[in-house]
Amino acid sequence: MADAPRARKLAKRISQIVASALEHEVKDPRLARVTITDAKVTADLHDATVYYTVLGDKLDAVPDHAGAKAALDSATGVLRTLVGQGTGVRFTPTLTFIADTVPDDARRIDDLLARARAADAEVAARASGATYAGEPDPYRAPREDDEDDED
Repeated sequence: MADAPRARKLAKRISQIVASALEHEVKDPRLARVTITDAKVTADLHDATVYYTVLGDKLDAVPDHAGAKAALDSATGVLRTLVGQGTGVRFTPTLTFIADTVPDDARRIDDLLARARAADAEVAARASGATYAGEPDPYRAPREDDEDDED
């Protein structure tokens, strides 16, 4: 069993090797807009999960997730060979590619925060002109006139 720091170091090295290989070694045009975001290695160093994102050609263009996944699956053998050569570990880990959902989750959270800010602004606007339903201070002290009446 390997220790956790070694697994983290190997995962970082694997992400660097795969990113460099996608840029320089693998000549598939479907991988031109693929970015490696993270890698995780199991504790026994036998399996590596590589996370990636796909960017569109333009800012508002929808990225080709299916094409990128197919290209990564077809290049897995070459990438695993390069990882084995670049890391020098006894057993080259198997590579599994998973699309990273962090950018989509971040966009969704930003939308939710914007809606919450709008709802807070609406509540503040309604509260600005509001008045009390009863007296302004329902917990006021008893009147002192009652003591004067007893004299």
